[in-house]
Amino acid sequence: MTKRPRVSFVLLFTLSMMLCAGCGALSRGAAVPRGQGNEAVIPGIPNARIYADTDPTRLARLGMKSLEREKAFLASSGYKGPLPPACFLAISGGGDDGAFGAGLLVGWTAQGTRPRFKVVTGVSTGALIAPFAFLGPAYDNVLRDVYTNVSKKDIFTPRNLLTVFFKDALLDTTPLWRLVSRNVDRQMLDDVAAEYRKGRLLLIGTADLDSRKGVIWNMGQIASSDDPKALDLFRKIMLASAAIPGVFPPVLFDVEVNGKAYQEMDVDGGTVAQVFIYPPSLRLKQMSEQNQIKRERRLYVIRNARLDPEWAEVQRRTLSIAGRALSCLIQSQGKGDILTIYNLSQRDGIDFNLAYIPKTFKEPHTEDFDRQYMRKLFDTGYAMAAKGYPWAKAPPGLYLPAKASER
Repeated sequence: MTKRPRVSFVLLFTLSMMLCAGCGALSRGAAVPRGQGNEAVIPGIPNARIYADTDPTRLARLGMKSLEREKAFLASSGYKGPLPPACFLAISGGGDDGAFGAGLLVGWTAQGTRPRFKVVTGVSTGALIAPFAFLGPAYDNVLRDVYTNVSKKDIFTPRNLLTVFFKDALLDTTPLWRLVSRNVDRQMLDDVAAEYRKGRLLLIGTADLDSRKGVIWNMGQIASSDDPKALDLFRKIMLASAAIPGVFPPVLFDVEVNGKAYQEMDVDGGTVAQVFIYPPSLRLKQMSEQNQIKRERRLYVIRNARLDPEWAEVQRRTLSIAGRALSCLIQSQGKGDILTIYNLSQRDGIDFNLAYIPKTFKEPHTEDFDRQYMRKLFDTGYAMAAKGYPWAKAPPGLYLPAKASER
């Protein structure tokens, strides 16, 4: 749920590092050996995951198979004619600022023009939103409830300062696990699987700490599995994508390489990218031309954060300076990720649309997961979308040459 960490988090983390430099680490299974990550599989659920940057061939194959399923579904439905427009939705991290994206989606439903997305991706808090956004308006009530009725006690509980030194994070996210488990049940997985069979894709990003690589999880493939572990795995992936390193515990996944068991340690997908659609190594336009695929494509990016600089007076103290610098780093990373996606859209002929928290939103944010703050932010996103959201056609500050008709 990547977001600027509070100074208290930074303080606790720093103290724990100073006092426990020599403490023994918690046990875990052996990490996947160097260079073998692409061969790692989830036992019983093949094709569940792909390394984002090093396996473009598998990602391209995933896209082509989804197109085959889509064509079969359209034919069975009696559809004739060219392929319909493909709409993509990418939802970013942002912690409790995810209330903005949740409100926007629900307001979009009320406005009446919300598309049925071909692909939905999510990172961090975006990973908690993505499955419900993928399933459409029928799950709007879940988005509204989660982002307007929860507080920090529904997300985490503090750990005793002394036990923190021997644990893997400052906070215990058992409440978040219960929240996810309550809203992600077998019926929901069946709904995801049904849409996957129609050629739609739900992708969630995590970060593999051992390899320092992004992992893309094919949630539709997991939901379609008959393996009894599928539901638990689906929930664990959502939890892992929101696991702020050092603050929330990482999630361990049992994997195999050539029949040998290992464990992969995954954390917040925002560690690698605040938002994603597909890696630059996948050249969508070129692939489409080679396979004679013609269709209109539209991309909608929801950045659960502000893009204008937030002013704050910084105290002349180490932790205050470090915390402010880290929040600046996260904001800059988010802007860079959006620019990368924009450049991909221009290269591959995709209509680009961007939403983000407006600078006119002034509600004080004194603590994480403050219910009043989240409700007002949800209402802001809802109201903007219900009126017809003014999607930005480029990242803020990017110069766009005027069209010939406008000169």
